[in-house]
Amino acid sequence: MQLSKSLLLLATQSSIALAQSNSTNSTTDVPYLPLSTDDYFSFILDEVLALSNGGGAATGEVLRAAAKIEAGNYESFYSEFKFLADSLHDVAASVNATKFPVSARQAYFRAASYYRSSVFFFTANQSDPRLFDVWDQGRADFDQAIALADPKGERVTLKGPGFDIPVIFFKSPKASKCNAPVPTILIGSGYDAPQEDSYHALGREILERGWNFVTYEGPGQSTVRREQGLGFIPNWWDVVTPVVDYLETRPEVDTKRIALGGLSFGGILAPLAASREHRLAAVIAIDGLANLQQTAMASFPASAVKLFESGNQTAFDAYMNAVRASPAAPTLVKWFIGQGLWSFATDSPYDWMKQLGDVKLDADILSNVTCPVFVGKGESDVTAGGQEQEVADWLGSKGYLYEFKTALGAGVHCQLGAEPQLAQVTMDWVAEVFEAVA
Repeated sequence: MQLSKSLLLLATQSSIALAQSNSTNSTTDVPYLPLSTDDYFSFILDEVLALSNGGGAATGEVLRAAAKIEAGNYESFYSEFKFLADSLHDVAASVNATKFPVSARQAYFRAASYYRSSVFFFTANQSDPRLFDVWDQGRADFDQAIALADPKGERVTLKGPGFDIPVIFFKSPKASKCNAPVPTILIGSGYDAPQEDSYHALGREILERGWNFVTYEGPGQSTVRREQGLGFIPNWWDVVTPVVDYLETRPEVDTKRIALGGLSFGGILAPLAASREHRLAAVIAIDGLANLQQTAMASFPASAVKLFESGNQTAFDAYMNAVRASPAAPTLVKWFIGQGLWSFATDSPYDWMKQLGDVKLDADILSNVTCPVFVGKGESDVTAGGQEQEVADWLGSKGYLYEFKTALGAGVHCQLGAEPQLAQVTMDWVAEVFEAVA
């Protein structure tokens, strides 16, 4: 096998980009201004910046970090966000939280976000201690913040079949005020985002609507991967069902009005869970992914696809590991492989890609979903590769496809930066579903 020639093809072919990026050092054809000359750094910086909509960041802080970060340099990305996190942690710790709880809470929330962001690219080296130590700092600061929030966040650990499920429950102020059960939105993240981010993306919007807001994580996701060493599993209902069981024990939860949302890769996981868990009133899939392995393979050059389909694990592993080590490979490509190995708890790219294909939706699976499903699509988002329409078609009358528009700043993956639009559209749709529940 001419590995060097094939590697050069994989590292330079623009179609490998998989999402918003198509090279390491040029930004073209994207619906937002770049924050880095490295396309994927720019996208992740936009993700951090978007947390500002829900109090998880501040625009000036993120823009200053973006101006200082060296494109493509993971250590530079880490050091700038770690500096911000440490500085804001010190600010929060210096505040008299009893006298000034809002000031302490806000600083702790931003410090927590920056700690989490600082180690984003370190999954490429699964033994890097900062993946764990700095993450723990961020979790501690987030816990300080939610203890000062109104309503406060409550961490709960549930038992699943062979794993623990970390949950954060935010009780609706309306439920407390009227002493009656209210609707509940359960949000799960996806391939790489932690559940804590969901508070800033959608949590406050949900709470403002008078509903309970709950997040969870399963195998492969940030906390479970770190603390239990477990990768993603295809039987996602084994994660969601224990959470629904728990919600049914809470007096503030209207058990007939529980909706499950999934963001990004969670757009597969949520409907997958609903194919077996039938106590849900609605599902929100943002975005409407069906099979991430297929979108990845569609972007790989033919030589990589041929190697994988041959079943030659040794050759495919060598090929992909060489790509990861190549300075010519785009940041997104290297990160996508490294994150895949991390989140599926393997050191074999072949094993990762094989397992990735097991977490999927198809017509047979979706025929078992019994509740309405909102299928989101970003007009400029190529991550799903057009699978949103396919998912909606498989769902038939149970599916509702909605396209978020680029002209309104909501056309990118998961409506990044336009979270108020995402909340308005999805939560209004859920409210109508809840109204129809007897």
